[in-house]
Amino acid sequence: MAIDIRGMAPLLQVFDMPGFEIVTTDGKPAPNCDWVLLRLADAELMLNTAYERDQRPAKPDPARISAHEDVGLYFGCPDVDGAYSHLCSLGIEAKEPTVAPYGMKQLYLKDPDGYDLCFQWRADSQK
Repeated sequence: MAIDIRGMAPLLQVFDMPGFEIVTTDGKPAPNCDWVLLRLADAELMLNTAYERDQRPAKPDPARISAHEDVGLYFGCPDVDGAYSHLCSLGIEAKEPTVAPYGMKQLYLKDPDGYDLCFQWRADSQK
């Protein structure tokens, strides 16, 4: 089951870039590129490596990615429970979906670069 995403296109600095369908890169073939435009359904996401490939350390610098704590990426997702089941089936740690006081059913997790991800949809219009 693929997660049904409906919109988003920020640019983020990341340590590495495996992921979605590659739309275009900085001219270098994936996965050796330092900038990429990715697409999943109607959502687009631009990623830029924090280091050029020849300057990249073996592991992310904890001080550098700690700044990602204040970034949250919210994806429109009509089937939040289905997304949760799908992520769990892949062994991805995610918090069980809850309904926020303002009526959004939300599923939260952290990506490998420390960004908070939220898959959400109005609770009264869930599948």
